[in-house]
Amino acid sequence: MRNKNRNQNISRSTRRFGKILKCLCSGEKSGSTNEMIPSSGSVATNGCSSQIVDEHDKKPKPDAGSIEEAELSLRESGSINYEEARALLGRYEYQKGNIEAALHVFEGIDISTVTPKIKISLGKALEASRKRSHKYTNPPLSVHALSLLLEAIYLKSKSLQILGRYKEAAQSCKVILDIVESSLPEGLPENFGAECKLQETLCNSVELLPELWQLAESPHDAILSFRWALLHKWNLNEETTAKIEKDFAVFLLYSGSEEAAQPNLRSQMDTSFVPRNNIEEAILLLMILLRKVNIKKIKWDPSLVDHLSYALSICNGLGPLSKQLEELLPSVIDKKERHLLLSLCYYGQGDSLSALTLLKNIYKYDDPSCVSALLMASKICGENPDFVEEGVILAKRAINVLENRCDEMEGVANSLLGVSLSGQTKLEYADQRKLDSALSQAKHLIKLESGSRIQSWLLLARILSGQKRFLDGETIINAALEQTGKWDQGELLRTKAKLQIAQGQIKNAVETYTRLLAVLQVQNKSFPSQKKNLEGGGKHYKDLELETWHDLAMLYISLSQWRDVEACLLRSEAISYYSSSRWQITGLLYEAKGLDKEALKAYEFALDMDPGNVQSLVSMAMVLRRLGGKSGPVIRSFLTEALRLDRMNPWAWYNLGQFYKDEGPGFIKEAVDCFEAASILEETEPVEPFR
Repeated sequence: MRNKNRNQNISRSTRRFGKILKCLCSGEKSGSTNEMIPSSGSVATNGCSSQIVDEHDKKPKPDAGSIEEAELSLRESGSINYEEARALLGRYEYQKGNIEAALHVFEGIDISTVTPKIKISLGKALEASRKRSHKYTNPPLSVHALSLLLEAIYLKSKSLQILGRYKEAAQSCKVILDIVESSLPEGLPENFGAECKLQETLCNSVELLPELWQLAESPHDAILSFRWALLHKWNLNEETTAKIEKDFAVFLLYSGSEEAAQPNLRSQMDTSFVPRNNIEEAILLLMILLRKVNIKKIKWDPSLVDHLSYALSICNGLGPLSKQLEELLPSVIDKKERHLLLSLCYYGQGDSLSALTLLKNIYKYDDPSCVSALLMASKICGENPDFVEEGVILAKRAINVLENRCDEMEGVANSLLGVSLSGQTKLEYADQRKLDSALSQAKHLIKLESGSRIQSWLLLARILSGQKRFLDGETIINAALEQTGKWDQGELLRTKAKLQIAQGQIKNAVETYTRLLAVLQVQNKSFPSQKKNLEGGGKHYKDLELETWHDLAMLYISLSQWRDVEACLLRSEAISYYSSSRWQITGLLYEAKGLDKEALKAYEFALDMDPGNVQSLVSMAMVLRRLGGKSGPVIRSFLTEALRLDRMNPWAWYNLGQFYKDEGPGFIKEAVDCFEAASILEETEPVEPFR
């Protein structure tokens, strides 16, 4: 019985809807007592009216949603006006896929005429929902009529989009948001319009507008519409808001558009962070999304970390990225994936050892066949002279895992194996002072790497300096500088300055050191977040600046410019008071001034901070020898300890030879052997250690 009644209602609705459409197209009067349906001459019939009539002749089954909207409008107002009828017909044609016909019908709705009615009706509907009373003036339009007209404007925008008229589509879509915002400046209350499509249409429009401005190639308007969507209270659900935030972040990162003006946050506090550029705004959005993931407001999206990694890597923000990863709950991100990402962060900050520790946890315990961990660990080991043998082992393991699986990855593994093997060989040759063989291997390595690694260029220059080919070494460094970005030139510039000192070009060396310090200073000012990163483990730039001031201090000692030496040491002290090298150089300054006792105290401080400081051990022995007394066993112990730590130190061998010479004729052979070793090592000593 119920089904019979329902079928009768649908049949009656179908006939009524058919009359509405027929009335609209033929120009007959509708049943409305408020408005007349104009004649077909004033309706958009050119080019589409015949199509509409043809479709009527075929008597298609009207959309159930359209029937219900018509029924509701008729039930609420006792009539359906011209704009509502057009909205229904336009939706009907749109759903059938007759886009041009639908657009023609929608364009017949006079937006300027209905806008005031929509605004008044929205305001009154809000007032009624707050007072929860029926004692208020009837609005010009019912809630369902409001929903129907706003949906018509939205579908008009979609039709224009499909037809490739993106700017017009965006302008049409913007009308909806303008109407709602001006009518409800404080935003929509919860569940407002939930009983009809009003909220759904509004959400769709908010999401669509930025997309349309992007298609219209208007990035400035796209950014404004994204901010509008996120800053006004539209009652969007969490999923929609998250999608808009992600789309906005992606647009800011990859669109290549000009820097947008800073957002004007109406509820902003004085201490609030305001992004200064596109990258910062994108980072802020992505961090907000990760926070939502962490508190389980939205689902985990792996691409968030990918985008955030890119954004932070281009502004030296890997430290904050690692912090975000560490804060993610274990249930949100897989342990292995977290360790892989964190290892990349630490490696990018210059903390290779921490990165290697995390990777070991993966391939030793979690997943012995994890190719990404094996390859990354092999790369790190290949760059560290102390771990090249392990790099060879890891690369071979990766090749075994990849056998018959992925040719491209296997090629990467073979390349890393070659780098580690070459590094192992070249260091052995260099350490053994077989410089010709070491030079050949270093050249081969640079060719293998296509000149992509700074450490290989540095090694080649150091080998050439060991052959006393200082000018050739400087030429190599200059070639490396041309292929290296400004922020990565620090080590190259430091080596260049040492090569210039070796050639007696003191003035040029000072200029090179000045250039290096300027780069470091600009880098610190341009990327203040880098200082925080350094505290997190990567101390590369901090150590480089410290060593540069020490190099300059040593240079000024050789020139007897004591004030300049002291100025350099003061700058060094500001960076690291507990620097063993600084106290060792302070001791050299006292020695140069003839203050041996003060020098001795400085060397003691240096050894207290670092018992393995070879230069301080040798300098301590030299001062004690000059002071005389019964300190022979002490002097010998300092020198033998220095040689235990660095067998290739010529000055330790030379001073040990002097010690044996002072001991008398019984130690002549030992003295000669030491002097011979010192002479050989001095002839092949590089401007910097090979390792």
